[in-house]
Amino acid sequence: MPAPVSSRGPRWLILGLIAALTLVVAACSGGSSNSGPTVEDIKSAGKVRIAVFGDLPPYGYVKNDGGRAGLDIELGQRIASDLGVRPDWVQVNADSRVDALNSDKVDLVLANFTVTDERKQVVDFANPYMKVSIGVASPGDAVITDPAQLSGKELAVTKGTTAEAFFTQKYPDIKLVKFDSKTQQFQAFKDRRVAALADDNSYLFAWAKSNPGFTVGIKEIGPASFIAPAVKKGNVNLRDWVNTEITNLVNDGFFQKAYDQELKPYFTEDVKPRDILIQSVPPAN
Repeated sequence: MPAPVSSRGPRWLILGLIAALTLVVAACSGGSSNSGPTVEDIKSAGKVRIAVFGDLPPYGYVKNDGGRAGLDIELGQRIASDLGVRPDWVQVNADSRVDALNSDKVDLVLANFTVTDERKQVVDFANPYMKVSIGVASPGDAVITDPAQLSGKELAVTKGTTAEAFFTQKYPDIKLVKFDSKTQQFQAFKDRRVAALADDNSYLFAWAKSNPGFTVGIKEIGPASFIAPAVKKGNVNLRDWVNTEITNLVNDGFFQKAYDQELKPYFTEDVKPRDILIQSVPPAN
């Protein structure tokens, strides 16, 4: 007669199938294993990993003594404090912000991240804390006041920025020179290797003030946008916590104080807090 069939094989096969189905369901439903750490995970870890710039004063930069400063740093420190953890800074470039979230290198991005419809497809933005538009800086002796003046000339942009996307879509005839970092783009601009530079107007104002001989000839071009924290796509738990945090900080006057400390010294007198800061929080989505 045939040898008896062991029950171990079918039983382990069934258990394996159940485990596999559980993982599939969790992934499809945006479970915590696939959508970034929850607030409780961050508290348990004792730190929140925050993506910031290292070369973009007055928003995120490294000082001569090695310490970090800027509005985004102030915000990150306050968020960490209110979470009851320490901030763990992760320096990024503009085009590596999304990847830092998707690869779980960071929990939160505060690197002067402009909200766009395209970025909403790959990250979740929380409530904004700043407003911004694109500006164009040029030498004081060759001021660019209209995009038409850039015909046949080169315009510096940083890869992965709204300025790059805007000029690519709206002005395809303008030759863009694309750089990996802010430091590289501004150095090329100072060396007169390009005719002009396009970036967020808020820190072009600051850069022009600290670099005599240059001016922001086009102070605003394209649609107005918002700057907001971002979390990994599907991380509703952390996004909702940050939404509440930003709303409370706006209402408590945190950003006005941070503006006076971190931004005001960099701007000329014609730039006012209302030009930069969110006075009341609009919906995140």
